Amino acid sequence: MSDDRPQLIPRDVLFGNPQRVSPTLSPDGTRLGFVAPDEGVLNVWVGPADDPSAARPVTADRGRGIRMFDFCHDDRTLVYLQDTDGDEDWRLYALDLETSEAVLVTPQTGVTAGVLAHNRWHPTTMLIALNADNPALHDVYRLDLTTREIEKVETNPGYAGWMVDSDLNIRGGVAMTEDGGAVVYVRNRQTGEDEPWLEVGPDDVTATGVYGFSRDGNTVYMTSSIGVNASRLLRVDLATGEQSVLAEDPEYDVAGVTSHPETLEPQGVTFVKERKEWVHLDPEFGAEVDFLRAQLRGEVGISRSVRDDRRWVVHDVLSDGPIRYYIFDRDTRELTYLFSHRPELEQYELAEMEPFSFTARDGLTVHGYLTFPVGAERKDLPAVLNVHGGPWARDTWGYDPEAQWFANRGYVCVQVNFRGSSGYGKTFINAGNKQWGLTMHTDLLDAVEYLVGLEWIDRKRVGIYGGSYGGYAALAGAAFTPDVFRCAVDLVGPSNLLTLLTSIPEYWKPQISLMYSRVGNPETEKDLLWAASPLSKVDDIRIPILVAQGKNDPRVKEAEAEQIVNALAEKGLDYEYLLFEDEGHGMAKPENRERFYAAAEKFLAQHLGGRSAD
Repeated sequence: MSDDRPQLIPRDVLFGNPQRVSPTLSPDGTRLGFVAPDEGVLNVWVGPADDPSAARPVTADRGRGIRMFDFCHDDRTLVYLQDTDGDEDWRLYALDLETSEAVLVTPQTGVTAGVLAHNRWHPTTMLIALNADNPALHDVYRLDLTTREIEKVETNPGYAGWMVDSDLNIRGGVAMTEDGGAVVYVRNRQTGEDEPWLEVGPDDVTATGVYGFSRDGNTVYMTSSIGVNASRLLRVDLATGEQSVLAEDPEYDVAGVTSHPETLEPQGVTFVKERKEWVHLDPEFGAEVDFLRAQLRGEVGISRSVRDDRRWVVHDVLSDGPIRYYIFDRDTRELTYLFSHRPELEQYELAEMEPFSFTARDGLTVHGYLTFPVGAERKDLPAVLNVHGGPWARDTWGYDPEAQWFANRGYVCVQVNFRGSSGYGKTFINAGNKQWGLTMHTDLLDAVEYLVGLEWIDRKRVGIYGGSYGGYAALAGAAFTPDVFRCAVDLVGPSNLLTLLTSIPEYWKPQISLMYSRVGNPETEKDLLWAASPLSKVDDIRIPILVAQGKNDPRVKEAEAEQIVNALAEKGLDYEYLLFEDEGHGMAKPENRERFYAAAEKFLAQHLGGRSAD
């Protein structure tokens, strides 16, 4: 009997290290940097912009790899961030590209660093945020890129975030309020005092905030959903308070803003609907975006790191192929192919991601994406409900290795942007407030019912899978609705919302009121949180569960996995447990990804009947 199903895609092709990713041109346009494996570990490579094949590794990490880097405007420094075994205590390194010498700029233990500001106007200066003095608050430090010395310039008065203009002046910050809202403070340039400028209620806080300042510092560009359903891009005159709407959509929040690198004036806005849509604010820029979109097949992304803005790095994101990178010369209109992130994917037949929507039981329209096995009849197929993390995030159209993995193994991959997901306006995201395990969960059930009703998926062969919030959703599926799912896979998901909310990292505490307004307050809503915790219904679990956890996860700590695993063991329930000693909130090392995905693949094949490469 012949098997005409597509060839199995090896797991290392899907989940191993990418061949090359994150290409960036240096500000002077002479260098190209990207992330690629060196001795099997992701490192930063740099070479001539006109000869990427001549690139060589400039870092030599042999642990979890380096993924975040940037060139500096002094035209000889590269900075990168690195943590230890997934603990998310990010340390900042500065590398001299002429001498190859790297200096650890922030050597403190248990401190997390972040870059606040660096630009063309101050090429040897960088502002960084460090919680060295108070674990809960990030103060502002100035880094001299010439001497590599840092000095503290501002103590945090209680801000969850800082605002800085293009002259590296601190212009204020954002403080959360007890009800989960926020106050934006703007610095009075005469007195030097920060004064309340905008009050943001809890319903608007997720989609409202200052995006940036004009070059002269007199105008604020911000996104705001105040008075409307979905966030708009506004221009606000700081002296008069006069505001004008630059871009808006009644249902979808502003997803991205592209600004002119010299004037800082917004030139283009994107809204992510079923696919990404552009709104052009500058006709010349819009014409170039449209030219690129006509040349390429997927979603176009643009990186404008070169100071003269004559060359861009362009991303072409497909759902059924690797991400392809190009350099676009604006003078010659030439689009030069650089590389794709996983060229080996070209050998295999991948599936197209398809948008879908359905009406939830209370009438709310919910959107998502389906990825079907290539060539399979769309009837009574096994399915995996792959729930996104966050939960204040969303799935988007594009290349998704897990969607391809599930489809290639014979499952329909179902991705649902349940209520509480971001991007669909404030009514939709706020509909998820304090609905963990309730309507956020029934949206997932309604998606399954909708697809069963179309006879596309087999009711008896549906698994639930996810990481972070998606891991919670998988445990909730097993505990609250075990009759709907045949099995569950939980990666770094919380099992007890009470312990989750009382063990968050110190530097999350300025935003704890937002967590309480969205999830629940463990001091005043203990019963609500316990009822929404899968651990509370462990006696009702009847389906097998695979639990995976990173030992150093600072967000969802090891205890979240241990609690549910111990309870399952005590009840004699069917489970598997994978603990990764050198990982945090997810799997970074390729050998750990292989261990997890091999176990999950075997587990799903056993319970849902799909294919396995082993």
